[in-house]
Amino acid sequence: MEIFNKFYDTIFLKKNSALERQILELKKVRNKVREKDKIEQDILLLELGLAGEKQIEFELKHANLGMYVLHDITITYEDLKAQIDYMIITKGYIYLVECKNLIGNITIDAKGQFQREYEINGKNIKEAIYSPYQQALRHREVLKKRWLKSNHMINRLLNEKTFDTLWYKPLVVICNPKSIVSMEKASEEIKNHVVRADQLVEYITNDINHYDKMLLSSQKAMRSFAEAYLEIDAGNDTSFLSKYTIVDQKNSLYQKLRQYRYEKAKRNQIPTYYIFTDKELEQLIYDHPRNIEELKKMNILPEIKVKLHGKEIVELLNEDGSLEEEIEIL
Repeated sequence: MEIFNKFYDTIFLKKNSALERQILELKKVRNKVREKDKIEQDILLLELGLAGEKQIEFELKHANLGMYVLHDITITYEDLKAQIDYMIITKGYIYLVECKNLIGNITIDAKGQFQREYEINGKNIKEAIYSPYQQALRHREVLKKRWLKSNHMINRLLNEKTFDTLWYKPLVVICNPKSIVSMEKASEEIKNHVVRADQLVEYITNDINHYDKMLLSSQKAMRSFAEAYLEIDAGNDTSFLSKYTIVDQKNSLYQKLRQYRYEKAKRNQIPTYYIFTDKELEQLIYDHPRNIEELKKMNILPEIKVKLHGKEIVELLNEDGSLEEEIEIL
């Protein structure tokens, strides 16, 4: 029988992550937004999330259990959406993984509430976070609603409970190896659905060993499940850009250089055009020399102006962002 064939590989049918795209998107505009501190914090959090996902990928690659994996898959039902970090399809359960790479130590109380505690700038912070276990449960509910709608009544009556108990398993994976996870007060249900990344393969192995051997899926069935979900993947088009105010950098830089020219001319009691003219100002912004050598080669300013003001001008031009980003705006 096919079920007894030796299939031990981990096959990623979908490997790319929306986090990579989101990080690149934010890095591209990080020097063009007003909320610089916030965008840097968001980039850091996304990078932490991506690092957590990469750790799970590493563990699954070396599992040697036989599974199909879909990374960052979005399943919709009417106005509901399940954005699943990992769907791991094994011969036993299909795991709906919520990946968390949280800074600080995590405590889960008797009500299933998650709290984390960490230190920043010498200050101890303790805050509640949205329960990743509830997120994983909601993912399963979206999949279940789709399944209920697509199956006839007899099949629904026979298998609805099986959907929750033997088919789909929500799972929270904690990826920060430095985090201490305290679950002493948590319910058994929570304890059984939260695992550290370095224990993930052991957790899945234990589940398979205790699964009803007569119900284990064949490789063909596992692949069929994976391809079916891949076909209905809606994709993740989340964008963070709406959270920020994009600044017209050309205008901002123009005003900065004009202010510098005005203040220096006033301080030295000379006309402003002795520093640079309006035409020279526009050319400086367009050509955007990155250093004094480039400024000299571009012949935007006479030699005497480069000698007297060049160093300060180049520093002002390159305080916020790169040459490529400035040309993009222009």
